[in-house]
Amino acid sequence: MFSLTESSSEAGELFAYCASLLGGADPRELVKRGSIETLHSNRLGQILCTLQALVTFETLKSCLPSQKIIAGYSVGEVAAWGVSGLFSTRKTMELVARRAEIMDAETSPGDGLLFIRGLSRGVIDALCARYRAAISIINPGDAFIVGGRRPALEAIAEAARAARAQRVAFVPVMVASHTNLLNKAAEDFHGVLLKTASCSPQDPGVRLISGIDGSTVVDVETGLAKLARQVSQTVQWSECLRSCVEAGATSFLEFGPGKALSEMAISAYPDLPSRSVDEFSSIAGVKNWIASHQSR
Repeated sequence: MFSLTESSSEAGELFAYCASLLGGADPRELVKRGSIETLHSNRLGQILCTLQALVTFETLKSCLPSQKIIAGYSVGEVAAWGVSGLFSTRKTMELVARRAEIMDAETSPGDGLLFIRGLSRGVIDALCARYRAAISIINPGDAFIVGGRRPALEAIAEAARAARAQRVAFVPVMVASHTNLLNKAAEDFHGVLLKTASCSPQDPGVRLISGIDGSTVVDVETGLAKLARQVSQTVQWSECLRSCVEAGATSFLEFGPGKALSEMAISAYPDLPSRSVDEFSSIAGVKNWIASHQSR
């Protein structure tokens, strides 16, 4: 993470500010020397992933088109509010840290997420009902993230393998994100948003997508309520991508970390160019790609 942005003059202040959320640790150094267990802890992971999106945006925003559709995956939806201009970058980071703390307070040891590909929605629903888990995220191509207590997830993993799922793997996330186990966390986060999330007017030409239903955020109050509910409600990522395409998206650029989202986009919509910033070796390369696809 941050290999392309660590020396960005546009993002320097944000890196410095985030160190204050991390006990004084520079996030650029932390990702290089932190253990896997530390980096995958809920609060730190949410902060780092959001920071990746924001510093990438700050570095690239001068060359991005004025017409943009913005969607965020899981905690990335909070980052999307920052990228859209509704939250300041500092406020976005504050809210993400608070969101993680609230989720941690409602999490029990062993809670987590399980990835399953290759079974139908009906089969996944039946497994969740049988073992008292819930679908956390719906991705394109019969790919699902299931959240719940560890015994339930282990039973579902065994049943999914027996049903010949293409892939079954535990996700290194220690909370049952986007499930009803976090209902109280969603309520508490909504209270934080109403109390502290002062929103600026959305940037002209920007369409922001809501994660729980793929609809466009038109009214801020309604959007904030959905952003809070997302903590305990299924993320409809497949619908988010569909909404982007129906609204006229001509290409997808993922801010990272990684390239899972860009791969999902190109798998679902192979006619649309889709890349992740993490695939490039320089910011100049990203800017050239953006310039070559703006007129499409």
